[in-house]
Amino acid sequence: MKNNYNLIVVTGPTATGKTSLAVLIAEKMDGEIISADSRQVYREMNIGTGKDIEEYHSFGHIIPYHLIDICDAGDEYNVFRYLNDFKNVYNNIISRGKLPVLCGGSGLYIEAVLKDYRLLNVPVDEKLRVELEAKSDEELAEMLKSNAVVHNISDTSNRKRLIRAVEIALYQKNSTVKDNDLPSLNYIIFAVDFERSALKKRITDRLRKRLRNGMVEEADALLKRGISKDKLVYYGLEYKYLAEYLDGQYSYNDMYQKLNSAIHRFSKRQMTWFRKMEREGIKINWIDGSLPLSDKLKTVMNILERESE
Repeated sequence: MKNNYNLIVVTGPTATGKTSLAVLIAEKMDGEIISADSRQVYREMNIGTGKDIEEYHSFGHIIPYHLIDICDAGDEYNVFRYLNDFKNVYNNIISRGKLPVLCGGSGLYIEAVLKDYRLLNVPVDEKLRVELEAKSDEELAEMLKSNAVVHNISDTSNRKRLIRAVEIALYQKNSTVKDNDLPSLNYIIFAVDFERSALKKRITDRLRKRLRNGMVEEADALLKRGISKDKLVYYGLEYKYLAEYLDGQYSYNDMYQKLNSAIHRFSKRQMTWFRKMEREGIKINWIDGSLPLSDKLKTVMNILERESE
């Protein structure tokens, strides 16, 4: 089969098995994985971010992967840094005659790549932060909505993340500097999805498994290593609720219930993002998650064959 694409994207809501499919595609098409996950970049944050590194060893050898474990826990990675890192990794993979396979559920990161967002390395503005601290969460949310150059659905449930989002939005809106010259991409997108009730069960089952496998202990170890509670809360979802549980704010059961509900809400926000991409003209080929993995690959290959004609 002649392949006309220089980037294959595998995405979808959380807990849909994206990595398994991306690895199979990479094995089939002599490719390498580029992660599009905003939290898998952090070392020592393994269970909570669902790195599933064993997936890359599925064929008796390692399927090369990139942009995982590239900065320390406690750092604050962002989409600007991601675009620069993506460009470097992408060019390296292409230079070796391999096919880049972009895999992950961070819609902002994926769309930033596909639409060649021109983002800036936004410095901290202490004077502005003082002004923003005096505003309510509702006022900050309205400022973000009215000033954002790039729509952002990342977790802004705590004030630090919300203030930083407003700071970035105002800087981008008022700047004329252009950055991040990405390569010309001829891409195709595959997204894995399940019927809603099936996906809800997968999310809950996966959360229980991660808790059994030491996710609480992972968060506790980060705290004991000196990563502040506020920093874990900044990372959102699993780490937010685990940090608050370890701080005594919740019982174990309350933590589990709140976290489970939060992940379900996050999954819905991801779908909202993907539907927005479609409305804006980005074609997404949806793959039935209930199919066996081999049939998912067959569906992908059939679509590639058809689209390449």
